[in-house]
Amino acid sequence: MKSSNQEQIKTLLFNYRDALNESDVEKVLSLYTENGIFMPSGAPTSIGQEKVESAYKFVFGNIQLNIEFYIDEIEIVEAYAFVRSTSKGSTLIRATGETVAEENREIFVLKKEAGSWKIDRYMFNKMS
Repeated sequence: MKSSNQEQIKTLLFNYRDALNESDVEKVLSLYTENGIFMPSGAPTSIGQEKVESAYKFVFGNIQLNIEFYIDEIEIVEAYAFVRSTSKGSTLIRATGETVAEENREIFVLKKEAGSWKIDRYMFNKMS
């Protein structure tokens, strides 16, 4: 059961990575719980689908990500999972056309709802 959960969690995180790289707000939202919380580095906390949607629209309007996730740790406690990861790649800044290196560390709190893992809380910060 645990390894099955870990595989489902890895799939969720790689789906999230793909949604980020595709700048796909709807796909991102489908991976969050209804009351999910997004806590980006250097920006306000967004709580709930409407605020999370606005935050990602803002992010994707300003940058285009090209990143890869590296999962460092998955801890599962009943209907919750805690994931520690890093990401590395590049970011295209739309306003200038400049591409810069992107490297972050992340913490995800996931919640299992109706048999599926979803992002309940997500926070990241820059490593460099």
